[in-house]
Amino acid sequence: MSPNVEGPTHASAPSAPSAPVLAAYSYCEAVTGSQARNFAYGIRLLPTDKRQAMSALYAFSRRVDDIGDGTLPPEAKFARLEETRALLARVIDGGVDEDDTDPVAVALAHAARRFPIPLGGLDELIDGVLMDVRGESYETWDDLKVYCRCVAGAIGRLSLGVFGTTPGAPDAARAGEYADTLGLALQLTNILRDVREDAGNGRTYLPAEDLAKFGCSDGFHSDRAPAGADFAGLVHHEVRRARALFVEGYRLLPMLDRRSGACVAAMAGIYRRLLDRIEREPEAVLRGRVSLPAREKAYVAVRGLSGLDARTISRQSTRRRP
Repeated sequence: MSPNVEGPTHASAPSAPSAPVLAAYSYCEAVTGSQARNFAYGIRLLPTDKRQAMSALYAFSRRVDDIGDGTLPPEAKFARLEETRALLARVIDGGVDEDDTDPVAVALAHAARRFPIPLGGLDELIDGVLMDVRGESYETWDDLKVYCRCVAGAIGRLSLGVFGTTPGAPDAARAGEYADTLGLALQLTNILRDVREDAGNGRTYLPAEDLAKFGCSDGFHSDRAPAGADFAGLVHHEVRRARALFVEGYRLLPMLDRRSGACVAAMAGIYRRLLDRIEREPEAVLRGRVSLPAREKAYVAVRGLSGLDARTISRQSTRRRP
């Protein structure tokens, strides 16, 4: 895994974006709005500067993911990912000007001057997508966690660079750990939701030892569970694991300001509700993508903006302290 390289210095952070930078941010926000509805639901709760920075992070991450999920042969994907890594290095080194022709690079470079974003997390994302291109599978949960930390835990830590923590927040030294864990919870939920789609693309993410334990080693290539398999048992096992990760990761919420906390609570809340649906009807994930209606997402966003989730987690954390 690549080292966690920090972004450019923030001593001369710009106060107002120029016209080219605003155009670059607009491009990134358009990508985010069209490609990541759950993510976009959360970041609309942020103030403008943080929303723009999160859109820049998403647009770069989406570019990396699209290379991994595309139809190019593996050799071409390897080359494209290394080109993207070189672009990231230019951003980190301060080598991207406002008149650069790549709007994602322009927006990301500006965001990294505004906020202390640990841009090395995007290097980790590239490492994770390379695992996909190589067709890696995972024997144990510990093996899968390495992948999840690259593609999702790193995004949690990058996002925390934008959000920051409130001054004097208890246990703030562990904020990065909690952000990483929340990323793992989201990714495991994604893996459960997309198990049929991933199988169609020749990918298996769930740990091989779990698949064997529940008689699912033959994979998921139809809208029904494999004959003789305890598919519901497998799903419930992974749901319990994801719930434990959510409980731990949610301890981040009381450390964030109101609007950042609302953003995280909205995104995480949407995925927790997806997890509830998957738990109630495990085989639904074999028939198509499980999703939430817009009205339910709106409810989750309002709940996050109210601070209810953050207050609940804060009370629970206080009770757990000796």
